[in-house]
Amino acid sequence: MPQTPHPLEPLLIRIAEALERLAPPEAGKETFADADAFVWQAEGSRFLAVRRVNRTPIALLKGVDRVRDKLLDNTENFARGLPANNALLWGARGMGKSSLVKAVHAEVAAKLAANGASALKLVEIHREDIESLPRCLSHMRESPHRFIVFCDDLSFDADDTAYKSLKAVLEGGVEGRPQNVLFYATSNRRHLMAREMVENERSTAIHQGEAVEEKVSLSDRFGLWLGFHNCSQADYLAMVEGYVAHHGLAIAPEDLKAQALEWAMTRGSRSGRVAWQFVQDLAGRLRQTLDD
Repeated sequence: MPQTPHPLEPLLIRIAEALERLAPPEAGKETFADADAFVWQAEGSRFLAVRRVNRTPIALLKGVDRVRDKLLDNTENFARGLPANNALLWGARGMGKSSLVKAVHAEVAAKLAANGASALKLVEIHREDIESLPRCLSHMRESPHRFIVFCDDLSFDADDTAYKSLKAVLEGGVEGRPQNVLFYATSNRRHLMAREMVENERSTAIHQGEAVEEKVSLSDRFGLWLGFHNCSQADYLAMVEGYVAHHGLAIAPEDLKAQALEWAMTRGSRSGRVAWQFVQDLAGRLRQTLDD
């Protein structure tokens, strides 16, 4: 006689299916075919596909020509399978460090797609998830794609030990960084730790300098250091004019210059971020929309 199904069997099946969906994929089995950009979620060990990346066209990034060209060359070399360096973009706030990383990725990815080459993926990892970086990279190691792992606003506090995970991955660990992965980070600090922390450690150490050498040496793992400095008035106005032309905002050049300078004066600074904030305000006052 056929056996009568247990009344709880449908419920148990649904629970099992739900658990399978929640379980993290086996390391190295990710396809990364869903998108060109992802956000690593340490909780759950998964990659969240980003359909539309918030980025600025590379042509609109003014006043950073030298660092732009260096990062572009480095990324193109990596995408072609040539030697390339991990990059630390450090310096003044609002000068386009993270914007440049995303713009360079888009530029190189577009060239690869035009030539039918394997895609270059961008994976963002949040500062608070740095300790999970080795686990994140294990998913990429066997992938046919190449990856830029990007951490924005990277820095460490006095009692923070997460930097050790990053050091081991960048150089020195048993496995080290996979050959198909490059690490880019932005920071306001050249050595990724506050100056007062360095001085405090040195003043209390038995052998001055040795106490902070391990943390300071983290920045040495980045072969490419790209410095961003406060922009001049000419660069600031070039940024504003570039945005205005790109979005087709209707305003006389002399009025644009006067209003942009007044905006910067009220903010007490000039930067790419301030320029973009002015353009958004201007577009609102002109009742014009800004293109994506």
